[in-house]
Amino acid sequence: MTNSNKKNLIVIAGPTAIGKTSLSIKLAKKLKTEIISCDSRQFYKELSIGTAVPSEDELKKIQHHFIQNLSIKEGYNIGEFEKDAILKIESLFKKYNNVILVGGSGLYIDAVCKGIDILPDISKKIRENLNIQYKKNGLAWLQNEVKELDPEYFEYVDTKNPQRLMRSLETYTASGKKISSLHKKKDKKRDFNIIKIGLKIDRESLYRKINSRVDKMISDGLIEEAKSLIKYRHYNALNTVGYKELFDFLDGNSNLETAVEKIKQNTRRLAKRQITWFKRDRSINWFTIDEYQEIVKTILQ
Repeated sequence: MTNSNKKNLIVIAGPTAIGKTSLSIKLAKKLKTEIISCDSRQFYKELSIGTAVPSEDELKKIQHHFIQNLSIKEGYNIGEFEKDAILKIESLFKKYNNVILVGGSGLYIDAVCKGIDILPDISKKIRENLNIQYKKNGLAWLQNEVKELDPEYFEYVDTKNPQRLMRSLETYTASGKKISSLHKKKDKKRDFNIIKIGLKIDRESLYRKINSRVDKMISDGLIEEAKSLIKYRHYNALNTVGYKELFDFLDGNSNLETAVEKIKQNTRRLAKRQITWFKRDRSINWFTIDEYQEIVKTILQ
């Protein structure tokens, strides 16, 4: 039950390519409000096609925040996003009764809705020791260590991303705490109602949407975008689906057809992890993209 005296943060969540952007714009127009992006891949101004940022036309229709507002060269973490997003939400509530938060980054949505524990400082020694072990034993060792220490985190993390896996081991080594346990502490009290709308779809339809989106990204110039970014590949923002596969192709390690198929496959895996994450949240109201009137009723009730 929402408190009618408070403002409403409307969260639109769901897997990649399901239609969150178009729904959020339609709702923002109806509610005469603005949108906060909660997609950690869309923060960076150098990344555009591969992160499916809203089109120029979509951005003109509704004011968006946290879209291409940073450079990949800037360090930015989830704690900073939590602070920045809450400040922006509070300032928007001075003008509007409703604000929309949209994205597929579950951890970033949780940071805004519940708050998040700051990860412990990692000493240089811990980092160096783990790096030595990783270089010696490889990715499979890293995956096995995380799976054993924190199976819950392993279920939704990108298991092919060594930085994410390493963060789990660093955190555990430095504090004895699992990363997944940092998400279970007492939620911070927010001074606004939170209404969560989750978008659902059958698997085959979602996979078709993903494949179609990847094909469109390629025809829109994703290869040229990847070429222009290859010199920055060491930045963590570029260790992401769509770019790393094309860097492999540009290095001559695969052909284009294989690279595109890998992007589709890895995007499907990303979607699966996103669905796993959101399904754990009992406060989400689930709808298909076609149930617009029911979504509006849930928000306005």
